[in-house]
Amino acid sequence: MKLVWLRNDLRLADNPALRHACAGDEPVAALFIISPTQWRLHKMAPIRQRFMLAQVDVLGRELAALGIPLHLLRVETFVEAPAALADLCREQGVTQLYANQAIEIDEQRRDHAVSAALAEQAVGCHWLNGCCVLPPGRVLTGSGEMFKVFTPFSRAWLKALDEEGFVIHRAPAPRGEPLPWQPLAERAWVDEALGELTADPRWPVGEAEARRRLNDFLEQAVLDYGETRDFPAIAGTSVLSPYLAAGIISPRQCVAALQQRLGYRPQSKAQPGFVWLNELIWREFYRHLLVLIPTLSMNRPFKPETADLPWSWDPDAFAAWCEGRTGYPIVDAAMRCLNTTGWMHNRLRMIVASFLTKDLHIHWRLGEDYFMSRLIDGDLAANNGGWQWAAGTGADAAPYFRVFNPTTQGQRFDPQGEFIRTWVTELADIPAAYVHQPHDWLRVKGRQDYPAPMVDHAVARVRAIEMFRSLEK
Repeated sequence: MKLVWLRNDLRLADNPALRHACAGDEPVAALFIISPTQWRLHKMAPIRQRFMLAQVDVLGRELAALGIPLHLLRVETFVEAPAALADLCREQGVTQLYANQAIEIDEQRRDHAVSAALAEQAVGCHWLNGCCVLPPGRVLTGSGEMFKVFTPFSRAWLKALDEEGFVIHRAPAPRGEPLPWQPLAERAWVDEALGELTADPRWPVGEAEARRRLNDFLEQAVLDYGETRDFPAIAGTSVLSPYLAAGIISPRQCVAALQQRLGYRPQSKAQPGFVWLNELIWREFYRHLLVLIPTLSMNRPFKPETADLPWSWDPDAFAAWCEGRTGYPIVDAAMRCLNTTGWMHNRLRMIVASFLTKDLHIHWRLGEDYFMSRLIDGDLAANNGGWQWAAGTGADAAPYFRVFNPTTQGQRFDPQGEFIRTWVTELADIPAAYVHQPHDWLRVKGRQDYPAPMVDHAVARVRAIEMFRSLEK
């Protein structure tokens, strides 16, 4: 028997591990491992756990309809995975294991240990690329090294894609009579481990839902994406990140759909659709970096010299940021949106990350962990890459003295304050002219229901620049 180990690739279509396992006539089974303790150690948000398990439920039913049983194992930590897998393979008569490769260091170590354990009982392991359009190690410099700067990586990525293209794997055909499927909610040990399993209705699961969102975006918004993507009050983004993070849709499917919609694959900013494609390339870049520099998975900065920065760990200031009580409306609206919905617009992620690190001078690791503990699309590579970019410690060609002004960012990207008034209810009735700097207006009205700014941005900006300049001495 062949066994497909599903992880962050919870789909039937374009799943290389599933497709390769289903080649030939040998029986195929699938596996998903639930690891509650490990998920907590990795700060996985409860909303992401529920989203992922809701998709496992859908996928289990779909696999059963194809005659492929999905086994569930509860293994608390990665350390226990090799023995548990070896036992399952022995019980089921598994001769070959197929999985799409992981890129995070803990997951890679787990997979190496699994390979070693299964080799002892002559089970072959096959690790395939299911998380990137082009696998890590494929996009190299002229000297054969992996890139550490985005722009040349992007050019080389586009060139490599043109040279070799890519294949979209079809979902497997039925392999036998349909099988029964017991929903996760009826399994006591699953419910006991994770509590309430009901997914958030704002985030329906299923490959059909992911394809619908992708198609709607390509039909309605992709051509204007470059102009609308930075405005959180406008539905100008694809909102596909939760589906990409869980592997409900693949990046290859996104690129293929974009190319089909346009009739070509855009190559430069001058061509419609390129700005969104470039965001997919950023996703690839951060995933490749995680493989190139394993210490990124270990709370270490991309730029080693920045490890000596005198970051603050002020718990009260950090709590005010987490709860949306900074006195800067765009920051507070963004954080309250995150805490309520489990998602945040990308422009807002940059604004709040810059505020935490450059205005409050709090270590980016705290922000990175908080995001992971709240985001439905929590993904180590993208989250770490974004936080280090904002903090000035990451893979960014811009100088360290880029510091976002939260007030002007709000004025520019939420000019009428629509997004702010949606989430900062204290400001729901404030005129647009005052929404980004509401304190004088509130004072005149005799109101004290919204906090004063917790820092002076101009002063904090100077301090942030001094922190980085001190490394040069």
